[in-house]
Amino acid sequence: MAYKITDACICCGACAGECPVEAITQAEDIYVIDADACIDCGACAGACPVDAPVEA
Repeated sequence: MAYKITDACICCGACAGECPVEAITQAEDIYVIDADACIDCGACAGACPVDAPVEA
């Protein structure tokens, strides 16, 4: 099951830098995870200071 980023995102980019498959991109005011590319590793969740990435 892929991760998704909740509205708690503060758009800091910490998650994108940790994603080993580059599945995270910046949208207008939040980062988003491409569910098809996500390998469910949880690296994004561990890097996020506000716990925005959660298992979908």
